[in-house]
Amino acid sequence: MLAELAEAVRARRVSATELVTASLERIARWNPQLNAVTELRPEAALEDARALDERGADGALAGLPLLVKDNTDVAGMVTSFGSRTMLDRPPAERSEITVERFLAAGAVIVGRTNIPEFAFQGWTDNDVHGPTRNPWGLEWSPGGSSGGSGAALAAGLAPLATGTDGGGSIRTPAAFCGLAGLKPTAGLVGRRPIPSWLEVSTQGPFGVTIADVSLVLDVMRGPVQGDPTAGPSWSPRQEMPARVLAVPRTWDFGPLPPEVDALFRLALDAVERDLGIPVEEIAPQALFPTAIANGGHPGRDWYTTVTVEELGWLGRGFVESHLEGFSAPFRSEMEHALGITIDEYLVARHRRFDYVEDLDRLLGQDTVLLCPTHGYSGWLADGILPGTNGPAGSEGYNAGEFNLGGHPSLSVPAGTCSNGLPFGLEVSGPRWRDDLVLAFGAAWERERPWPEAAPGYEPFDLSTM
Repeated sequence: MLAELAEAVRARRVSATELVTASLERIARWNPQLNAVTELRPEAALEDARALDERGADGALAGLPLLVKDNTDVAGMVTSFGSRTMLDRPPAERSEITVERFLAAGAVIVGRTNIPEFAFQGWTDNDVHGPTRNPWGLEWSPGGSSGGSGAALAAGLAPLATGTDGGGSIRTPAAFCGLAGLKPTAGLVGRRPIPSWLEVSTQGPFGVTIADVSLVLDVMRGPVQGDPTAGPSWSPRQEMPARVLAVPRTWDFGPLPPEVDALFRLALDAVERDLGIPVEEIAPQALFPTAIANGGHPGRDWYTTVTVEELGWLGRGFVESHLEGFSAPFRSEMEHALGITIDEYLVARHRRFDYVEDLDRLLGQDTVLLCPTHGYSGWLADGILPGTNGPAGSEGYNAGEFNLGGHPSLSVPAGTCSNGLPFGLEVSGPRWRDDLVLAFGAAWERERPWPEAAPGYEPFDLSTM
């Protein structure tokens, strides 16, 4: 879809101005009920589009409207992180590196998308802008933290929207919004400025199709000066995995809810029947034998790592003096971090090597691991898990382990839950084999295609221009 749109702009069959105008019109129509987009730059976007049209748009994303997540710097715009404590900070002097790469490829920034405060929750709600709603069901959350971007793409508000993933923040909205979303190998996409969560967080691509994800990844990827984890080069190969493993959960928390388990089993059956690849199921304990033997617990180690690193990024003094200004969920995260010792943090950091070793050994160079992207079929727009008095806990997430290990992890649509939300199948693979998980995703899409927009919305493609 993206390639066809950009080619039409390059060939002057459609103009960048027409695309930006269409995006602004769709946002005006649908965003009041979704609350996916929190800030617009309409005059500047149209001016940028007209300038592209006058000189002749070029690049892989020529003329395509772009929405940027509100934890990602755009030169001249304030990055508020969805926090009342950040509203008076100055505009960014320089754009984040992948934003620069989007612009160099011809994209036009239209506005910003909503996030939970400091991108810390699996649902998208904050005290500044309020909750974002899922176009597949307005009472439900699109997930988080890239929930504004996920909802915007699923509703066809724009063809491009950025996402970041430090523990499922691309894959969660992809799963609940019926999209494909990739957390790349750590280091495949260079990081500048330094992210608050250091090595576990990365920019990554969303898309309506696997081809879109692959195209956006190709624009985003590449090293950057100052990032010690960035790989110097990457050569994708066109091949399918030789082996497919499956696990219901990434750590042993008991059986999946019946509906989620049934959808997962149907997906595994389809892999064997439609893709012709046998699936070998393993137990959660088999994922991380070294880490477990050394006292590790992936959920707890991930949580220790990211909360302390967020505290360090904000500054202990800032956090202590602004606790009452934070939303209740984020205040709880920072109160937790304030109680963690440096020894506890360093032990969790050291165990990252165990998680990497265990996954490297399990996956080799040609194996992918399948699991539900989430152990739940969704939660409400305010984050509450139906049937409970609180939000879904970490036991519902099959995500952070691949951030600790740095391995690529892709969510693809694989059915529909009884609440009307899509079900996501997560495909994880060896480090630097993003091509392998994308090849599997493309084969899955060919056999099991999914809608290009949520029901009642139009995809942002040439047929609707």
